[in-house]
Amino acid sequence: MDGSVRLEEVVMRFGDFTAIDETSLAIGSGEFFSFLGPSGCGKTTLLNIVSGFLTPSAGQVYIGGAPMAGVPVNRRPTAMIFQNLALFPLMMVFENIEFGLEVRGIDRRTRRETAERLLALVALEGVGPRRVTELSGGQKQRVAIARALAVEPRVLLLDEPLSALDLKLRQHMRSELKAIQRKTGITFIYITHDQGEALTMSDRVAVMSAGRLQQVADPMTLYRQPATGFVAAFVGENNRLEGRVIDRQGERVRLDAGALGELMGRTGPEVTLANGTPAALYVRPEQLRPVEGQAAAPTLVARVEAVSFEGAWVMVATRLEGSGEVLRVQLGNEVSRRYADALTPGQRLTLGFDPADAVVLPLDGSPRLDAATGEVVAGADA
Repeated sequence: MDGSVRLEEVVMRFGDFTAIDETSLAIGSGEFFSFLGPSGCGKTTLLNIVSGFLTPSAGQVYIGGAPMAGVPVNRRPTAMIFQNLALFPLMMVFENIEFGLEVRGIDRRTRRETAERLLALVALEGVGPRRVTELSGGQKQRVAIARALAVEPRVLLLDEPLSALDLKLRQHMRSELKAIQRKTGITFIYITHDQGEALTMSDRVAVMSAGRLQQVADPMTLYRQPATGFVAAFVGENNRLEGRVIDRQGERVRLDAGALGELMGRTGPEVTLANGTPAALYVRPEQLRPVEGQAAAPTLVARVEAVSFEGAWVMVATRLEGSGEVLRVQLGNEVSRRYADALTPGQRLTLGFDPADAVVLPLDGSPRLDAATGEVVAGADA
């Protein structure tokens, strides 16, 4: 069964408000694809357009190569798992899973056989006769998945289904969902604001902001090669240092960062960065390290403000001399022990990084994430 999904110049407006700007996107059959972004960015709106709950203001949706214009929700080859799961609390687990089949006129014996097979698939053998109210959060989650799979969809749509679970259970259910998707071969389209979920489970991720796709790529590319400042700030944690381009040689870029001196980083071949162009260098906390003596790589001098022990690593908040900007540094336990005397509030610390680990992107007026508030700042770089 072809579970591919294609969005062709899709636009969604609510009155004068444009929730989705013109969007074109292709999702492969059998792919685990996630939309990642902050609340209000339009990701759930896109999911509702694919499911048929919303009709786009312009553009077309194709599933399995067939246009979905005019095809109602109950006739689309999709099933949806909502954030609140929408299980029937007074029904037994069997009855919940069989509900969609009963509506379609499937006989009782076939319904029960299907329910038992799906309960085995989601590792819930034997719980069919129990009521939903007797189940744990993780068990309810798996019942919702089984019920959605019972109608044999080609595309399963999941709208932040793990958001109500505690951290440990969420982490466990990530691997469960990925395993189920691999077993069934069904296309999963997953909505989340949690980057850990998206990066852990997905074959590809579309990062969204203010109704627009910022970047579509596999998780490793998103993390290592962000295409915009928004992606650099939203996917993982990043330190952002502004300057102007002095020189570019291939993918290597030198910046004049004012009081911080010259900085170096890399950029993609598709990025335009002429000399004199305002730009930002993004370097992740785990790429920074204390240095001693003369260092060949760019260095930054800061004073330690706070140190937080976080188990496998230590997070150090510093303030740069010269600019006063906050710089966050993540150190492994071995490194933090070695520099224990220097990692106390008020101490002066010289930090270095490999330019190959820092990304330089233009200040192009596109939305970015404010590191202090976590809010999307539209056109802040203009």
